[in-house]
Amino acid sequence: MRVLAQGLRFPEGPIAMEDGSVLVVELERESLSRVHPDGRVEVVAQIPGGPNGAAVGPDGKIYVCNNGGFDWLHEAGGIRPHGIPASYSTGSIDVVDPDSGKVDRLYSGCNGNRLNGPNDIVFDGTGGFWFTDLGKRRDREMDRGFVYWAKADGSEIREVIGPIVTPNGIGLSPDGKTLYVAETDTARLWGFEISAPGELRRAPWPSPNGGRLVVGVGGYRRFDSLAISASGAICVAGVDSCSIVEIHPEGRVIREHWLPDIMVTNLAFGGPDRRTAFVTLSYSGQLLALDWHEPGLELAHNA
Repeated sequence: MRVLAQGLRFPEGPIAMEDGSVLVVELERESLSRVHPDGRVEVVAQIPGGPNGAAVGPDGKIYVCNNGGFDWLHEAGGIRPHGIPASYSTGSIDVVDPDSGKVDRLYSGCNGNRLNGPNDIVFDGTGGFWFTDLGKRRDREMDRGFVYWAKADGSEIREVIGPIVTPNGIGLSPDGKTLYVAETDTARLWGFEISAPGELRRAPWPSPNGGRLVVGVGGYRRFDSLAISASGAICVAGVDSCSIVEIHPEGRVIREHWLPDIMVTNLAFGGPDRRTAFVTLSYSGQLLALDWHEPGLELAHNA
């Protein structure tokens, strides 16, 4: 385990780049930032609101799930989100030019419904991407979650799953036939059969959302974002359990990788042969590099 950067302001959404740098969003800083191999942190773009999950698109630009923003608690050991700021109006999908830092808004709603809190994103290689909308929490209520598919050129967005409980991490199986979605509050991982770009073959009732339950883990823990290994293992950040939970596609927990932070939020594979896991420790503001026991899955638009 190697610490690549410290002092980040709630990092998330890591993207391993070919030049050895790692892009991360900093939610509290409202930025897309680049961590250079020497540990230097450079702000690529300011993204007002709450930049969250991120991915490289077919045009080489960075597509960012913007959750609309949080209020923050600053504590002795770190920072954590708490509540909704007065400035919140909507969530969105934003597109960042990594060369100029220019930010454009691609989507802020679907069929007359606003995006409440987009969280994580994965491209499918057909010009489209899937993303989760976890929603927002208020003092006495919370939004129901949804999963969307949209085209990178801004021409179409579809609601494909929902309502679903706090959808967060999202990823595709190596053959591209299964969409995985992790629920935060239930610590459940769901699998959905993909029938065509942006279309799912839904499981019948009593499935609550048209998916197949892959696994539900015991004890108090919550799931955050995820990444897929080359063998198809689903590696889910255990946001409260201080770990990455590695799950077999058939539903058993393979192993749990323990990490020194109470808010382990995301990971991405990169480095030589994609055998390095870049992990965000959001509470303490660190980016780690872990030697992984197998390669990570190559993404649709490899950076």
